[in-house]
Amino acid sequence: METNEAEVGKMEAELKVWGAKLDALVAKADAAGTEAKIDYRKRLDDVTARYEAAQSKLRKLQAAGSEKWDAFKTDIESAWSDLETAFKKLTS
Repeated sequence: METNEAEVGKMEAELKVWGAKLDALVAKADAAGTEAKIDYRKRLDDVTARYEAAQSKLRKLQAAGSEKWDAFKTDIESAWSDLETAFKKLTS
């Protein structure tokens, strides 16, 4: 079983990848036509909100330390799942 620190490290790395993808998608939306841009922008705003929520929960976990992993595990896993689902919907 991985240590809590290893899991947090993986989450940080994944969050950075998602952040880069989100930046690329925002740039794509800015280049899109007006009508397409409005719908796409709404979906991007949803993903951005979920990204920020996951980022916030990860920061709280890091501040609390690995001994508090169990207290934060359900919240952060839920935020991760929401973010992953939103990204899949946006890019499909």
